[in-house]
Amino acid sequence: MKAASFAVLALTTTLAHAQKVEFPSIVTEKTLYAKNDLRGKKAPKFEVEKWLTGDAPALKGKVIVIDFWATWCPPCRELIPEMNEWAKKFSKDIVFIGVSDEKEETVRGFMEKTKFEYHLALDSQKKMSKALGIEGIPHVIVISPDGIVRWQGFPLDDKDKLTADILDQIVKAGKSK
Repeated sequence: MKAASFAVLALTTTLAHAQKVEFPSIVTEKTLYAKNDLRGKKAPKFEVEKWLTGDAPALKGKVIVIDFWATWCPPCRELIPEMNEWAKKFSKDIVFIGVSDEKEETVRGFMEKTKFEYHLALDSQKKMSKALGIEGIPHVIVISPDGIVRWQGFPLDDKDKLTADILDQIVKAGKSK
């Protein structure tokens, strides 16, 4: 009986260990379009001036995807439908936030013509953008629940495109830690 209990314990431990998921590896040969590479490092303090889509979302215990974007930017507009899909797919585990440094009336006018399924905020002082040293948009950072940047860069990059699979891996790795 003791041998059977030990075997069950060993199998349970092995299965639990086998289910441990690692965060995505850092792709070093991509261009970041930012002065500061924070991948694998603590994320800067998240600050915005104003929420355009209601109150600030609850971030504790969630993966956070922050998209720095602008209404005039074609690749930024190209990313919106994908962000909408991801926001629906990962609604329990990830908070998606679009941050623009444009005037409120410009962004609100764009919101009247464009559907957003995620949170939008304004940061005309570019606090986080400056902390990252962003030089090109869209620029996305993905922060795991422990506050570490797990993905950063141009989300449409052929060498390291942000995908639902990468987001899923970050969610699972965050839960297995």
